[in-house]
Amino acid sequence: MPDRNPRYDILFDPIQIGPKTTKNRFYQVPHCNGMGHRYPRAMAEMRGVKAEGGWAVVCTEECSIHPSSDLSPATLMRLWSDADLPVHELMVEKVHAHNSLAGIQLVHNGFEVANYVTRLPSLAPGNIPTENFPHVHARAMTKADIKDFRQWHIDAAKRARRAGYDIIYTYAAHGTMTLLYQFLLSRYNTRTDEYGGSLENRVRLLREVLQDLKDAVGDTCAIALRFAVDELLGDDGMNQSEAQDIVGMLAELPDLWDVNVAAWHNDSMPSRFGSEAGQQDYISFVKTLTTKPVVGVGRFTSPDTMVSQIKNDVIDLIGAARPSIADPFLPNKIDEGREDEIRECIGCNMCTSGDYLAYPMRCTQNPTMGEEWRRGWHPVTIEKAGSSASVLIVGAGPAGLEAAVALSDRGYQVTLSEARKHLGGRVITETSLQSLGEWRRVADHRTWLLSQRANVQTFTESTLTADEIINADYAHIAIATGSHWRTDFIGLQHRQPVPIADNSTILAVDAVLNGQRPSDHSASVLIYDDDHYYLASALAEQLASEGRDVTLVTPAADIAEWTHNTLEHEHIQIRLRQLGVKIICNKHISHVDAGHVTLACVYIDTPMQVEADVVIPVTSRRADDSLFNELQNQKPAWADTKIKSVTNIGDSMAPATIAMAVYAGHEYARNLDLPAEKARFFRRELELGGE
Repeated sequence: MPDRNPRYDILFDPIQIGPKTTKNRFYQVPHCNGMGHRYPRAMAEMRGVKAEGGWAVVCTEECSIHPSSDLSPATLMRLWSDADLPVHELMVEKVHAHNSLAGIQLVHNGFEVANYVTRLPSLAPGNIPTENFPHVHARAMTKADIKDFRQWHIDAAKRARRAGYDIIYTYAAHGTMTLLYQFLLSRYNTRTDEYGGSLENRVRLLREVLQDLKDAVGDTCAIALRFAVDELLGDDGMNQSEAQDIVGMLAELPDLWDVNVAAWHNDSMPSRFGSEAGQQDYISFVKTLTTKPVVGVGRFTSPDTMVSQIKNDVIDLIGAARPSIADPFLPNKIDEGREDEIRECIGCNMCTSGDYLAYPMRCTQNPTMGEEWRRGWHPVTIEKAGSSASVLIVGAGPAGLEAAVALSDRGYQVTLSEARKHLGGRVITETSLQSLGEWRRVADHRTWLLSQRANVQTFTESTLTADEIINADYAHIAIATGSHWRTDFIGLQHRQPVPIADNSTILAVDAVLNGQRPSDHSASVLIYDDDHYYLASALAEQLASEGRDVTLVTPAADIAEWTHNTLEHEHIQIRLRQLGVKIICNKHISHVDAGHVTLACVYIDTPMQVEADVVIPVTSRRADDSLFNELQNQKPAWADTKIKSVTNIGDSMAPATIAMAVYAGHEYARNLDLPAEKARFFRRELELGGE
């Protein structure tokens, strides 16, 4: 095993945080995961794996301190009473097993929640509609409420100490997500007592809570403050000027400053709209105002960038949420001189969808994320090959590449055959769109790993027929031939083909991704989005940036509707409008003619005609499963061969996200040669703690 590169030694210095000391500078900041109190064993195992991977500090997600901060239906943590302690004790035990510190982020969400389950009135600095539920109003907190609020923090902190946590957070970040931040913001805090008005008054409650926690547990636990230094709203929100004053007021009170920008879609900036270390200019002032250690985030994947952040006095600890999800063993890989093997976060934010949709988090780059306990999958170790059988994988898209990597890790002899010139499949074509460039890491990481493996043979520009496969010398065959975009408009809205005039021009998504464009640069382009994820907007952005006249039409009430779950939506809206893309919602395609398209309202079918020389349907995909079906039809011919199995995986079985394709490839590799009952095995969560 190679030694650590000396230029990264600084990343492994211990850091003092109050009464605690870290083993290095790698710090998994609090992040949501869709597991929390509902899937506590999955949550704890996931956190424990990160500690095993070298993260010196591993924190929880938001942890509600009282039933008046009920985040349902979201699945996060709770510490309302002693009955919640077993969940926390389990996580702490997993983290401490690897000599890492465990942190807990205490939160009250104020008017960000409607308390649908507990049915308690929401709390706020003043009487105001709740943030996400305008039909539910929050009530203004009285002095008695404020006294209770402080006591809830004290009680939760003492319980956290009993659970074994090392670092306890006071949370005032991510815009309106926390009551303490709501008190800081003048647009919400219109109180006229000592908790409102001047900045000093608006900071009062945060100062009191910090001091309460220090007094309650500060001799045994470190107290951290998570604070968003800028909302990117100018004078209408938290900005650099006010943030500097706040940090100056509280500089030495917390043991650790965890700083970022708000709101969440700016903090966890999608790679389509922001690069690594993108928060540096906003947070760099903090270290000039405090002697306490500072942790910050920036989707750090490059150890050289990490070193630069420390040496330039931006931060002391390398904070990470998404990079720790994509590669829980990132610190260990750097420590062991294997930084080339880091599974870099692509910033697609598939992980955040778990929080929004209340299911265990998943990751495009890391198919084991969320499966550490449920299926017993580890991100580094994998069961050895169940036989000496050889494996042929046909198709080197995300499913085929991941299957080849995992099978080679198990020790199988693998042959990977790809019809095109480059490995990567849809990842290569989709990343031809400029805004999706960082997603190419899905292909590049696996292609590089395979180039290092002696037990993998890779062939490009190699198109195999069913007869050639049957007559080849392989025991197991995986078909991963992908899918292609339909041009008949069949999707969620249209279950039958749309009428298309013979003299109209339909341009397939796959053609655009492979470089084809309308021959007339002045031709008007209409993109019809019935996929509702990222691709239609990325196509619109690309074509508009090339100077083309683009209209984006969707039957949904909003463009790229599903990207609300990946924090891309607001950025997409802004970017397309800046580029002059015309946006039409609540309309479906009625008929396509030369030079124009007839749309109809999704509710009352009112017609509308829109100029369009070229139409690009982004609706649904058809699985390229003909090779698999042909092999199945010739199954009798297998009898005289070594073939034991032919399996269809990824998009060629069921088109889905890139994350699902990677997962399918990994699942195939994990399960090969296992008994059926073991391959299908997964554990179900049962209640742990609670009342």
